[in-house]
Amino acid sequence: MRTVLIAALILAAPLAAVPPAGAQTPAVAPERTPSPAGAEAYIISPKDGAKVHGPVRVQFGLKDVMGIAPAGVKKENTGHHHLLIDGDAPADLSAPLPATDKIMHFGKGQTETTLHLTPGKHTLQLLLGDQNHVPHNPPVMSKKITITVIG
Repeated sequence: MRTVLIAALILAAPLAAVPPAGAQTPAVAPERTPSPAGAEAYIISPKDGAKVHGPVRVQFGLKDVMGIAPAGVKKENTGHHHLLIDGDAPADLSAPLPATDKIMHFGKGQTETTLHLTPGKHTLQLLLGDQNHVPHNPPVMSKKITITVIG
């Protein structure tokens, strides 16, 4: 009888109080790096609406209230570029930007690149990331431009 009563008490315990075996506690997102007032990224070239022949040289700009530093280097008011190609910024800007075919990382501090894009319309946008590839708060992001690659 005593064993049955103990088993009944254990089964009646709320499940939320006991984490499942192997469960991990959620990680706390690191605080985002602040960006200074007036910080702005922009695409120097090509210009919005341009019709260009490939390969396409893209030059990155950043207002002088911020500077460029390679990924992994923590220095106030700096970051490195990420180029968003034919896509939007991720909804969660508190997480490191993933490296995909739509998000190019320039973690060595590069300020330009050459793209081999297929003929047709494409969008380009810059998003600055901190030493950990996390967008600043508020984000330092260029206006999205549209270009047309001709044959």
